[in-house]
Amino acid sequence: MKKIRFPTLLCALLFAGAPLAAEYKLAFVNAIQVVEQSPQYEAAQKELDKEFSKRNEEVVSKQQQLKKLQEKLERDGALMSESELKRLEKDIFSRQRKLKNAQEEFREDFALRRNELLNKLRTQVAEVVEEVAKDEKIDLVLSDGVVYFSKRVDISDKVVDRLKEKFQRRK
Repeated sequence: MKKIRFPTLLCALLFAGAPLAAEYKLAFVNAIQVVEQSPQYEAAQKELDKEFSKRNEEVVSKQQQLKKLQEKLERDGALMSESELKRLEKDIFSRQRKLKNAQEEFREDFALRRNELLNKLRTQVAEVVEEVAKDEKIDLVLSDGVVYFSKRVDISDKVVDRLKEKFQRRK
């Protein structure tokens, strides 16, 4: 689906004249609303949770272990021998570095997977918008960057309903 900038459309309609503009059927779709209200979005969220919950728990566990060691150092550091103190400090430093790496890797992997799922969903939404537009005989569907639209041209709910139908058939 090609995107047309709103000013370009506005100029085209103005220069074409009112009679010609009346021959076209325009609509608006709120892409953010459609994505967030679709069952596919909720399913993607659950899939992400399922895929990353174990790794998240591991990172949290490492944070807790590190915190305990730091508390031990603060509490018992003055009572420890120099070799024990150095060993504990070295262990804390090593764990901090590993934790930082694990957190960065987790964030990167999570972001990549989330973007992958969102791109898949955006593709589905675009296909459904096109289906609804064809079914409703709409000539142009506008989305982001629109300053005003009336409910009369908003097909977002129809797109969400169609996505729900597709999701139910997939089950």
